[in-house]
Formats: sequence, C-alpha cells, structure tokens
Amino acid sequence: MDKKEKVAFVIGELERLYPEVPIPLDHHSPFTLLVAVVLSAQCTDKRVNEITPSLFALADTPDAMAELSVEEIAEIIRPCGLTPMKSKGLQGLSQIIMEQHDGQVPESFEALEAMPAVGHKTASVVMSQAFGHPAFPVDTHIHRLMYRWNFTNGRSVEQTEKDAKRLFPKELWNKLHLQIIFYGREYSPARGLDLERDHITRTIGRKSVLQEAERKRASKKRS
Repeated sequence: MDKKEKVAFVIGELERLYPEVPIPLDHHSPFTLLVAVVLSAQCTDKRVNEITPSLFALADTPDAMAELSVEEIAEIIRPCGLTPMKSKGLQGLSQIIMEQHDGQVPESFEALEAMPAVGHKTASVVMSQAFGHPAFPVDTHIHRLMYRWNFTNGRSVEQTEKDAKRLFPKELWNKLHLQIIFYGREYSPARGLDLERDHITRTIGRKSVLQEAERKRASKKRS
C-alpha cells in the first residue's frame, strides 16, 4: 500500500470499529469541558470523571469557580495530580472568563491559549468538542500510533499534529482523533504491543516497530 492507501485503510478500519465516539470526559457545557480537560493533564479520563461531580456540585460555572479559593479547589482535585498548577489555573481562567469574556468560554484558539493552565492541546479539545471547529488534539495515544503507523517521525507532538492534519481530511479530524484514542486504548497500548490484536499496526506498521515486536515475541517464547 502507498501512503494514500494506508490512510484510507486506517480511516475505514476506525470507522468500522468506532462508528460512534462519545466524548470521554463527562461535561455539560463548554466550561465544564474546559475544566475537565485541564484536569486530565497526566491523569486518566476515568479519574477525572470520578472527581468532577464533586467539583461541579460546588462550581460548574466560571463565576462560581472564581469564588472558590485555590485551596478549596485543590482539596477536591488532589487525586488528579499537578494540584498547585491545576487549582491556580482553574481559578485564574475562571476569573479571566468573567472579566474578559462576559462569563462565556471564548471560541478562539488565541483567547483560550492565553489563559492559565490552557495549552494548545487543551484549546484544541475545547474548540473541537465544545464548539465543533476542526482541530486535531494530539495526546499520547495519537502520538504513539501515528509513529507506529509510520505517519510521522515522532520527534514532537507539534510535528505529529501537522502530519495528521496534512494526511487526514479536515472534515474527519474531530471524530478521527477520538477514534484513534479509542483504538490505542483497546488494541495498541504503550506497553506490550500485540500484533495479533493490533491489526492496523500489523498491516501498515513501521518496519522497525514490527521487527521490535517480533523480537520481543520470539524472546518471550524462548523463555
């Protein structure tokens, strides 16, 4: 297969496996999605979804969140890790939303990325999943699979995003990035690559990745 055929193969397989892709982080507004994405940095979606009900019971709007102290926020979100940065960031971004954006989460990459605790990936998730703008947020699963599938050189998340946007049709970005995440979690985890299960990597994978997987399988068999 050439590169174009490989891209078409991936799109077809992911659509077959995941015709519907629910947003993994529980939320009920652009603001609660923004909060959940901030909390998800170096924390699992499962853990975030366990914590946000308590937080949102106290504050699910920027005005209510801005009224909480950093310590009150920290006490609730501590199990997510990076507590000082996240608690200060959530209070700070809530104040900015109230003071500079009339209490509404801004619908712009520039405005979102200007807020504390909001990087490009967080802004991309909010723009894509809250507002429907085409974006391709790259998390660890996407970065890993784009490399395994030989669609990027793996040098940086920024390069992976550029390559994903170049290879995949823009109208598919918002659904496709979630489909890749779901596939990575289910079939192609970071540890223990199993080519019997991971049929996309087995079919189109980078040669060095396939060789390393085969070497590990043979070594395991011998032991």
